[in-house]
Amino acid sequence: MKRISLILGSGGARGMAHIGVIKWLEEHDYKIESISGCSMGALIGGFYATGKLDNYTAFLQELDTIGILKLLDFKGTGGLVSGKVLMEKLETLVGNPNIEDLPIKFTAVASDIDEEKEIWINEGSLLSAIRASISLPLFFTPHPFKGKLLVDGGVLNPVPIAPTFHDDTDLSIAVNLGGAVDLDIVLPLPQKNDSMTSKITEYFSKVALPDSLSLKNGVYQVADNSFDSMQGTIARMKLATYPPDIEIKVPRNLCGTLEFNRADEIIDYGYNLCVNLHKDGVL
Repeated sequence: MKRISLILGSGGARGMAHIGVIKWLEEHDYKIESISGCSMGALIGGFYATGKLDNYTAFLQELDTIGILKLLDFKGTGGLVSGKVLMEKLETLVGNPNIEDLPIKFTAVASDIDEEKEIWINEGSLLSAIRASISLPLFFTPHPFKGKLLVDGGVLNPVPIAPTFHDDTDLSIAVNLGGAVDLDIVLPLPQKNDSMTSKITEYFSKVALPDSLSLKNGVYQVADNSFDSMQGTIARMKLATYPPDIEIKVPRNLCGTLEFNRADEIIDYGYNLCVNLHKDGVL
């Protein structure tokens, strides 16, 4: 078996492609011995390191738009969402083990914007590490950690390779969710009877958020698109400086940041991406 260090990048709902990648690797004699993850990559990687990724996958596959919205508690200070409801749900799926007790080496990467540096979290509460790493600016409130306020690791390092530099493994494989736009992508329609646009519009009308937040070209959508562009640029620079042995690129226009109602299609995309890379001799 090939012993690998797996680097899982940030990118919102595109991160569900990580699940498909992991599934393919496991089926083809790759043994994941170390994981470094950022944002959604930290969440997926953390669940995998506990041996409970199947729990999270099943949860995602049942999730529709209303289910997504129920997880978003708009009560935050410094962000739209406090994240408390989401983290309580994650705890029911994985518990709250300490990272140092996991059978696989794991590092979650977050950002300290006051000191302008990455924070590598490789000990203590797994859920606290995940919460820090997924703290998307404007959307989630920053996460308090050892006297610091941390935000999404993708602000400074969307594909965190450096934590794996000293791993005793055969290969490093990085999954970059900020790949070049692919205008030919056509995902199958969601298998659930679920209209994201109409349900979000209905929900936002009930909670009476201002148009600047709820409309398609409102401030949140502009900020989200800007963050994606920023992450893509940073990722290209980091990967050019510290290239992994293998890079798996997921186009950044695969889906919207919050399209978690498309789990089946996005997981399959990640799996099939590996199938094609194997045919090309990359994997």
